[in-house]
Amino acid sequence: MPTVDDVLEQVGEFGWFQKQAFLTLCLISAALAPIYVGIVFLGFTPNHWCRNPGVAELSQRCGWSLADELNYTVPGLGAENEAFLRQCMQYEVDWNQSTLSCMDPLSSLPDNRSHLPLGPCQHSWVYDAPGSSIVTEFNLVCADAWKVDLFQSCVNLGFFLGSLGIGYIADRFGRKLCLLGTSLVTAVSGVLTAVAPDYTSMLLFRLIQGMVSKGSWMSGYTLITEFVGSGYRRTVAILYQVAFTVGLVGLAGVAYAIPHWRWLQLAVSLPTFLFLFYYWCIPESPRWLLSQKRNTQAVKIMDHIAQKNGKPPPADLKMLSAEEDVMEKLSPSFMDLFRSPTLRKHTLVLMYLWFSCAVLYQGLIMHVGATGENHYLDFFYSSLVEFPAAFIILVTIDRVGRICPLAVSHLVAGAACLIMIFIPHDLRWLQITVACVGRMGTTVVLQMVCLVNAELYPTFIRSLGVMVCSALCDLGGIFTPFMVYRLMEVWQALPLVVFGVLGLTAGGMTLLLPETKGVALPETIEDAENLRRKAKPKENTIYLQVQTLEGTGT
Repeated sequence: MPTVDDVLEQVGEFGWFQKQAFLTLCLISAALAPIYVGIVFLGFTPNHWCRNPGVAELSQRCGWSLADELNYTVPGLGAENEAFLRQCMQYEVDWNQSTLSCMDPLSSLPDNRSHLPLGPCQHSWVYDAPGSSIVTEFNLVCADAWKVDLFQSCVNLGFFLGSLGIGYIADRFGRKLCLLGTSLVTAVSGVLTAVAPDYTSMLLFRLIQGMVSKGSWMSGYTLITEFVGSGYRRTVAILYQVAFTVGLVGLAGVAYAIPHWRWLQLAVSLPTFLFLFYYWCIPESPRWLLSQKRNTQAVKIMDHIAQKNGKPPPADLKMLSAEEDVMEKLSPSFMDLFRSPTLRKHTLVLMYLWFSCAVLYQGLIMHVGATGENHYLDFFYSSLVEFPAAFIILVTIDRVGRICPLAVSHLVAGAACLIMIFIPHDLRWLQITVACVGRMGTTVVLQMVCLVNAELYPTFIRSLGVMVCSALCDLGGIFTPFMVYRLMEVWQALPLVVFGVLGLTAGGMTLLLPETKGVALPETIEDAENLRRKAKPKENTIYLQVQTLEGTGT
């Protein structure tokens, strides 16, 4: 009896139907970008200082320029390491007293300026920015600055919680239903985030959006990899992630055109409702239908694919059946990942690799956005380097192998972070260039680590192994905002030190893993203990077996 792959070999493994479905589903991958790293624009913190009604009246009476007002009334101005003073503290002076002159008013007071008492801001802040962000609207600065970190952490917490259940929903109720359901909730929660009246409700809607948006991405990934033949599965999987990069590049332009966070959030959320039209555009996965014994529907879809590709359906199409896999009858358990010394080593190393690449990827994006003079251009340039990263993977993965490029990419990312520490701030172009190199390295890692992860585990715990190890990616994303923004308050380059150590350590630990290029996928724990075997033509099946569990690092 023919399998889906057998039929696709006759009707087209990547014909007109697959190309149309691929381009359509890539929109879902691109739509995840604003959710994953939109914090760079939604949570942008502009230069700010304490608002004081008395200062405003005095400035108006004296005809000061903004530079004069800041020079006369803001403490710590001009001092390199006094950002906290000028942004969060104010002179405790009665600015309404008549003895204050227009020329350096503080000089007329008995105390020297350096001895004047300071206190926290009492009347909100003045923000030097043309648009708005959640920071400027909810005053998430100074003592409340950590709430920006929490806003982004909620997205990653949602990714983590959603990954525990979305995979089950996709396997139980179908890829298409899961895609439509998660897309609907993603769109609704995105719109609710844009109209949230307060910080708490905004946080709740952001958490909900995180819980379903990654599931939508995974469902699209699953569908396209199940529609194509095995010979195209790896390429399609990588290019699907390239669509995420297209979303990043587009986000920079949209954010520049719409500098107000509520309108920006609406602009990236409303188009998600269009994914509901996929009900008519995208059929259910025939592989899933066969696994549910719904053979008649699977045959109809395969016949539809044949017609779209302009090929006659095979004569034995009605005999279509699922592939037999006796190993699926084994019941996997969490402890199987630590059953033997080799599996235990692989699991611990992979957990660290997932964690480190998530911290490096999001951390570099946030750090460049927080330290740049033009965060739109900086974000745009650093996003462009993800395109050559995909090309590097496609070129090296079958020629050089997996472990060497993975280790080198980690080392490059870590070294780039450490080099950035020693680049003077006035050489901003060099900082961005080195950051782009690091970004390219960590992008290679994110796209390659899932493949290596899956190839190191035996069949019956392969999906479990990917799910457990990749969960550390979401956990890393939860901690990353606090690492970046809180450590920057201590020393602006301190996050780069942490990233550098993580990257270099991960590069070294990668070398503890065996090379899997040309090695048959292990079927049993004993096979996983000995991966130095001759290649078998099974490598491409990896994308079918772990498709519902892979992250972007997304």
